[in-house]
Amino acid sequence: MSNEENCFQGIVAQAQTAGAEVGPVRDQLVLDLYRQTQEIARQVVKRQGKKEDFDHKIDDFVTSKYFGYPLMLTLLSLILWLTVSGANYPSQLLSNLLFGFGSHLTAFCQWLKAPDWLHGILVLGLYRCMAWVISVMLPPMAIFFPLFTFLEELGYLPRVAFNLDRGFKRAGAHGKQVLTMCMGFGCNAAGVTACRIIESPRERLIATLTNNFVPCNGRFPTLIAMAAIFLSALVGTANNLLTTGLVVGVVVFGILVTLLISRLLSQTLLKGVPSTFTLELPPYRWPKMGTLLIRSVLDRTLFVLVRAVVVAAPAGMIIWILANVYIGEVSIIGHLGGFLQGFGYLLGLDGYIILAFLLGLPANEIVIPILIMSYLSEGVMVEPSSIEDLHRLLVANGWTWLTALNMMLFSLLHFPCATTLLTIRKETQSLKWTVLAALIPTGVAILVCFLVAQLARACGLV
Repeated sequence: MSNEENCFQGIVAQAQTAGAEVGPVRDQLVLDLYRQTQEIARQVVKRQGKKEDFDHKIDDFVTSKYFGYPLMLTLLSLILWLTVSGANYPSQLLSNLLFGFGSHLTAFCQWLKAPDWLHGILVLGLYRCMAWVISVMLPPMAIFFPLFTFLEELGYLPRVAFNLDRGFKRAGAHGKQVLTMCMGFGCNAAGVTACRIIESPRERLIATLTNNFVPCNGRFPTLIAMAAIFLSALVGTANNLLTTGLVVGVVVFGILVTLLISRLLSQTLLKGVPSTFTLELPPYRWPKMGTLLIRSVLDRTLFVLVRAVVVAAPAGMIIWILANVYIGEVSIIGHLGGFLQGFGYLLGLDGYIILAFLLGLPANEIVIPILIMSYLSEGVMVEPSSIEDLHRLLVANGWTWLTALNMMLFSLLHFPCATTLLTIRKETQSLKWTVLAALIPTGVAILVCFLVAQLARACGLV
C-alpha cells in the first residue's frame, strides 16, 4: 500500500472516529492533497516576487465570513446602480431614434396607400414592439455584461461561488449555481445556458428551474419604476439612492426564494445528495479589454438581444390586434382585463396588470407599455414621458402602495419570458420540465402576492 493511500485511510479513520460526515471527509481529503502538493512545489519550484502571497491576502478579505457577504452586496448594488443610471440616457436616445424612424415607416405606408390594418400590424404592432425591446434591453445589457465579464476575468466570481457554496449545499443545490444566477442578472436565457457548467444533471435542473427568480435586465425597468412609485406613495419621496436600495432588497429576496425553492425541489421532485465540488480559485488577473468586449458584446449582449427580438416582434402584431379589434364598444384587451379583475384583486393587483404580464410573455420589457396602453384605451403601445406622469396615471386607475409593492413582487417571481422558456426546452429536451419552469415561479408569485395583499388588508393598511 502506497504512502498516499495510508494517508487517506488515516484521515478517513480520524474523521469517522470524530463522528464526521462524508462531506467533511471529502473536504479533508482534498485539503490534504493540496497541502502535499504545496509542500512538493515549495521544494522544487522557485518563484520571483510575492504574487501568490498577495492573492492570499486579498482572499483573506474577499472570502472572509465577516467581509465577504457585505462586499458581494456592495458590488451588486454598485453594478445595479451603474447599469440603471448609465442606461437611462442611451435608452431614451435609442428610443427616440427608433420611434422617430417609425414615423418614416408610417409616411412610407401612406405613400404606398397601404390599408390602415396593414400599417397597424406592421408598424404600430411589430415594429414598435421590436423598437421598444431594443431600446430597453440593449443599453442595460451593454453595461451589465461587460461589468459581469470584467469580474469573471478578474477572478472574483469564483470567490462568490466559494462564499455561497455552503448555503446552496444546504439547499440541496450546487455551488456553481451562483455563477448561473450572476449570468441571469443580464438575461435569464443566458443564465439557463450557463447551467451547463454544473456536472450533476439533478443540480443542473434545479439551477435551471430556479434561475428565473433572479431578475433579468428586462425586468429592472419595471422594478425601478415600481420602487419609485411605492416610495412616493409610502413616504412621499423617492430619490435614486432609496430606489436602488429597495431594488437591491427585492433582488436579495429573490435570492432567498431561490434557496428555498431549491431546497423544496431537492426534497421532492429532484431528490438527491448534493455533490461536493472542488473549486480551485484562479489567480487575480487584469482582464484583456479586447477579449472582454468581444465576449460581453458579441457573445452575450447581441446573442441575447437577437433572441428576444425574434420572439417579441410577432408578439407586437398580436397585441395590436387585441387592442384594435372591438367586441361591442370594448376592445378584446378591455374584455380580458375585466375578466381577470377579480383574480387580480385577490393578489393586490388588477385585471389589466395580470393581462399585461400574460401578453408580456414574449418579453418582460413590454409589460409597462401594454399596461399603459390598456389604461389609456390606446390602440398602440406608448411610453410615459416621466415617472411622475406614470405615477399620476396609475393613481388615477386606483393604484396604492400595495399595488406597486405586489407589482414588484409579481415581476420578480412570475413565469420566465418566452425566450427563456425556449432555452429551457432546448437545454432540457423535455416539455415536462419546461412547463414546470413556468408553473413553479408563477405559483410562487401568486402565493406571495396573495399573502401580502391579505395581510395588508387584514391589518387595515390599505
